[in-house]
Amino acid sequence: MSQENRSALTVVTEFFIVGFPGLQPEYYNLLAAVFLVIYVTTVLGNLLLVVSFAIAPNLQKPMYITMLSLALSDIGFCTVALPKIISRYWFNSGSISFYACLIQKHFIHYFGTLNSLIMMTMAIDRYLAICFPLRYPILMNNWTMSHLTWLSWVSATIAPGINTIQSTEMVFCGSNLIIHCYCDSMSMNSLACGDITLQKDITTTVASIVLLLPFSFIIFSYISIGVSIIRTTNNQGSLKAFSTCATQLCIISIYYIPRLFVYFTPYMPYFKMDINQRLSVTMFYGLFPPLVNPLIYYFRTKEIRLLLLKWFTQKNEIGPKMNIMAVSK
Repeated sequence: MSQENRSALTVVTEFFIVGFPGLQPEYYNLLAAVFLVIYVTTVLGNLLLVVSFAIAPNLQKPMYITMLSLALSDIGFCTVALPKIISRYWFNSGSISFYACLIQKHFIHYFGTLNSLIMMTMAIDRYLAICFPLRYPILMNNWTMSHLTWLSWVSATIAPGINTIQSTEMVFCGSNLIIHCYCDSMSMNSLACGDITLQKDITTTVASIVLLLPFSFIIFSYISIGVSIIRTTNNQGSLKAFSTCATQLCIISIYYIPRLFVYFTPYMPYFKMDINQRLSVTMFYGLFPPLVNPLIYYFRTKEIRLLLLKWFTQKNEIGPKMNIMAVSK
């Protein structure tokens, strides 16, 4: 768009987060409370996982490094996504400046990209551990996993960075209503003036690479793992390998399947979702995995269960001792 056309337009400098457009006002406080509970539970659950990793030497292994990274990423995503929508529904404070919206959009896509890369790293770790068990200690150790994780955190900035640069070059001159619970590319692009076909094509291509490339490798790795488990003659080893993989498959499934469903629904001519249904599914795949990831790890990972059991046992033992000491005084 030329500079003359830009100056002739009333450029939008502030957006308003609408959330669910079909929601009645009497349910605003209830939804805000639900989002607040999800946020607090997610942060506390993932922080407990981070603390467990930090203080327990037996958890400082390659697989748990990816768990730590995923927990930090989940905390980051919920912290970026939820406070504003809670404020919008509780205090009717949905206004957000252009640059604040741009920053929120950037980090929403950053943590989404990061989660995808972390899950691919998890798949690499399990693939090497099960398909090449004798070489695993050499191929994958804490140093290697730490560098792979660091690479994920750094490379995850590329796709959102491209998207953010594109958004700064767009002009927003019409409606300022973000029909979403947070700022994202699709919502902002729909409000842009002028022809942004090229930007949309680039955004779609980058998003497809970020989502489908790791997902394709994950599918390949778990198929290879399944074949390796079937071929093994050690039933106990097979059961342990399957149990470990089942944990990660649960996390990967609840992350990818709803996301792929939303992305490919527009290309299904006989299946349509209205905006409220689409937002519900989007919020589900954005918030449900960070909420349940700690629970899955706590219940499915023996080392973490034993650590938590030890903590609670010590706490219960200390309580009666302090009461006895108080009575004796």
